[in-house]
Amino acid sequence: MEITIDISGVVLQTERLLLRPFQDSDLEDFFAYASVPGVGEMAGWPHHRTLEDSRAVLARFKAEKDVFAIVHRQAGKVIGSLGFHNSWAAHEPEFRGLRIKDLGFVLAKDYWGQGLMPEAARAVIDYCFGELELDALTCGHFVHNIRSQRVINKLGFQYVKTLRLYAKALGKTFDTKCYILFRDSKNAQRGLTE
Repeated sequence: MEITIDISGVVLQTERLLLRPFQDSDLEDFFAYASVPGVGEMAGWPHHRTLEDSRAVLARFKAEKDVFAIVHRQAGKVIGSLGFHNSWAAHEPEFRGLRIKDLGFVLAKDYWGQGLMPEAARAVIDYCFGELELDALTCGHFVHNIRSQRVINKLGFQYVKTLRLYAKALGKTFDTKCYILFRDSKNAQRGLTE
C-alpha cells in the first residue's frame, strides 16, 4: 500500500548526526557532495554539474517533504540525504496491503567508511516503525554497489530478489538487489541486541 510521508517538522538525532528537512541554506553543502563524480551514479542519478542542478533537486526535496538532510553535528554541515520512495514490494502479491516505503540514501564521499549511514538509517527505521507504524521498509542497490550492500546488511534487511531496473536519470538499466525489513523482525532484532 502506497502511503505519503511528510517529514516537515521532524528532527531526529543520533550521537554524531542530526536528520531534518532540507533548507534553502543547505544548497552549498548539497552541491559539494552531489557534484562529486560517482556519488550520485551509485544511487541512480548523475552527479550535479552546476549549482542550479542542486537548487532544482533541493526545491523538489522541500516540496515533496520526504527527504531528510543528514547533518554532521561536529562539522555543522549537510553530508548526505536519506529519503522515502514508493516501494517495489507494494506491487508484489505477498506484500500487498502492507504500509511500506523504500529507503534511499546518499553520503558525501569524504564520510564513507565511518559508520555514519547505518547510524542515520537506524534512527529513520526507528521513526518509521515507532512513530509512523509502517509494516515494512524496503531498500535496494545496484549489484556493483558493495558499499550500499554493506549498509543494508548491517541494518538487518533481508534479500528478496534481483530486479532489472531502469534508472531514468542515467538512461541505463541496472541489476538491482532488493531487500525488505519488517517491523516485527526489527523488534525481534532489538530484543536480541539489548
